[in-house]
Amino acid sequence: MKVAVTDYTFDSLDTETAVLTPLGAAVVGRRCKTPAELKELVADADAVITQFAPITADVIGAMTKARVIVRYGIGVDNVDLEAARVRGIPVCNVPAYCIDEVADHTLALILALTRQVVPTCIHLRGGQWSLPAPLESMHALKSLTVGVVGFGRIGREVANRLRAFKSKVVVFDPVVPAAEIERAGCVPAGLDELLRSADVLTLHCPSTPATVRMIDSAALAKMKPGALLINVGRGNLVDTSALIEALQSGRLGGAGLDVCDPEPIPSGSPLLAMGNVVLTPHVASASVPAVSSLRTQVAQTAARALRGESLENVVNGVYRAG
Repeated sequence: MKVAVTDYTFDSLDTETAVLTPLGAAVVGRRCKTPAELKELVADADAVITQFAPITADVIGAMTKARVIVRYGIGVDNVDLEAARVRGIPVCNVPAYCIDEVADHTLALILALTRQVVPTCIHLRGGQWSLPAPLESMHALKSLTVGVVGFGRIGREVANRLRAFKSKVVVFDPVVPAAEIERAGCVPAGLDELLRSADVLTLHCPSTPATVRMIDSAALAKMKPGALLINVGRGNLVDTSALIEALQSGRLGGAGLDVCDPEPIPSGSPLLAMGNVVLTPHVASASVPAVSSLRTQVAQTAARALRGESLENVVNGVYRAG
């Protein structure tokens, strides 16, 4: 049996190999850059593991034996779920491996902006013992309303942390009952109401046809002047051009971004030069325990598929390979 790993950012595939080789499977890892490379790799694979590579309908069409496609991570927007469903191939993710890391990273970005941590550090290293930003840009979270879009595992943990800082937390999630949001100590709201009331907007929803570029020029125009935007979800939740325009015009007071559209951020992007933008390179999930858990769970999911067992965390409605 062959397990194809289309791309990975780890030093090796020792964790995956330790789980899968006892089953008689060969783990074949590549860092594929083109559709042709992907199709050649997955053509005879019994299981496919992917990180960021685009697993398009064309790539899925090249699979002749695949019993499962497993994604390193929570989001599955790089996989054509419908194409896999039509072919009878289950697609699985790992929904619970970095919840605390991403929630912590969200708070780090919020605090970096509300306390002007980055520009103050740069100012001080330049020999200036003073506040480099207007006093009005320094905030205590206790005085701010934070809007949370998406109330899944990560959104709830972010809300838990914000409540400890005494923020008012307003939540938009169309699939979570209002009573459940209220029981968590938050205020349920529609998206427009949230946009108009939030001093800080933080995004924790998946990338779907309904959410792609949900934060566009119209949404940004509804936000409070000087509000802050945090995105640790998916880059394409935000219209990047509209975001840049809102930051340049002063409509937004700042942004904290772990993700962007496109990724990596192009070298000439204005975002890279803006003093009111804090950027990290899609690393919110990173920690040794989180990455170890992720890789182990991915390998175990592939192993279950190779053994013909039922699968967990299926995201396209196919629970056994057709």
